[in-house]
Parts: sequence; C-alpha cells; structure tokens
Amino acid sequence: MGGLAALSSSSTYSPLAHFLLQRSRRPDCHSSRLSIKAYSEAESEAQTLTSSSPASKSPATEEVAERKAAGSDGGGAPLSSSLNKEISQAVRKTAATFAPRSSTKSKNPAVPGSTLYTVFEVQGYVSMAFGGLLSYNLIFPSSDPDIWRLMGMWSVWMFTIPSLRARDCSSKEKDALNYLFLGIPLINVLLPLFWKSFAAVWTADVVAFFVTYAWKLNWLSPDQTTTKN
Repeated sequence: MGGLAALSSSSTYSPLAHFLLQRSRRPDCHSSRLSIKAYSEAESEAQTLTSSSPASKSPATEEVAERKAAGSDGGGAPLSSSLNKEISQAVRKTAATFAPRSSTKSKNPAVPGSTLYTVFEVQGYVSMAFGGLLSYNLIFPSSDPDIWRLMGMWSVWMFTIPSLRARDCSSKEKDALNYLFLGIPLINVLLPLFWKSFAAVWTADVVAFFVTYAWKLNWLSPDQTTTKN
C-alpha cells in the first residue's frame, strides 16, 4: 500500500509539475513575443513617418515632382512658348536679312524722347494715312489703276514699317514690326487674287498692323488694362 501511494503521488505530481512548469514559462515567451511585435510596429511606424516627411525628400525628387505638376497643370504651355520663341527668332533673322538696316555701327540715335524718334514715328503714321487716301482714290483720282493707287496700297509696307523700325523701340514692338514686314507682302499678293481693290488691300494691311501690335504688346491683357486705368 505504501508503495502504491508513493507511486500514485509521484504519478500525479509529474503531470502537475510539468503543467505548472509550462505555465510558468508561457508568460515569458508571450511577453517576449509582445515586445518583438511592439518593436516591429514602432520601427515600421517610424519608417512611414520618415518617408512621408517633406523634409526627407531630396531636392532632385522635389524638382521632378514640381516638373510633373507643372506639366499636368500647364498642359502644353512650355511647348507652345518654346515654339513661339523659335518662330520669333526665325522671323527676326529673316527681317534682319531683308529689311533696311542702319548704315553705321554706332548706337541708334532715335532713342525714345528724342526729336529723331518723334520724326520717325510721325512719318510712319502720316505715310499710312496718306496711303489710305491714295488707295481710296481721294488724292490724284483716276478711273483706271495707276501708280498712285498702287503706292497707296503698299504704303504701310514701304513707308510705315521702315520708319517705325528705324527707331530704338522696345523688343516687343520690334518683334511686331518684323512679323508685319514679312506678313504684309503676303496679304498684298494673295488678297487681290480674290478681291481686286486697292482700298481693301490697304484696309487689310492696317487691320493686320494693329492686330499684330495688340498681340505682341499685350494691349488687351488684363494687366495692361489695369495699368492704363
């Protein structure tokens, strides 16, 4: 009996001791797992904050992002501006090749505010008005086409534009005059194919003149309007 009691007590003790031993070890393992999990979560959160922080972005990344934003917002604005610049350079070179140039290498004396500047400006607009009178057959009237009406039709290109280009004007006005120097001959040659009228050609030249000035000098822009007011 004594041996059975000792065996039974030993047999009951072994599973209980094993269970208590395993239970005593489980909190340590569970706490270590919790600490590892908490550390990994803290590390991932720190990496997320670091990657989303604006200060961590490199200048190259910010520049690429700004270019992408500008491309998505502005559309084809950079492309159109570069194309406009290339066209302006081509027009400037062509006009400089064929248009009258100064015979001296010194600085242009017709600066804004000088008498020569005013003389060239008045001469340009007076020749435009006089050409209109000739093309409309109001001066030296004739029932047939003659040299006077032909001269009136070409007065904007022969007298007005060269007089205004002779001044030391701004780059925008010079650009407008370069466009007119190349564009008005096209109008004067092509329009008579459809409408044989000296007055109509002169009127088209004047309209093209002021439309080009309004385009190049931004006469109709809101900033220009507010400045004038």
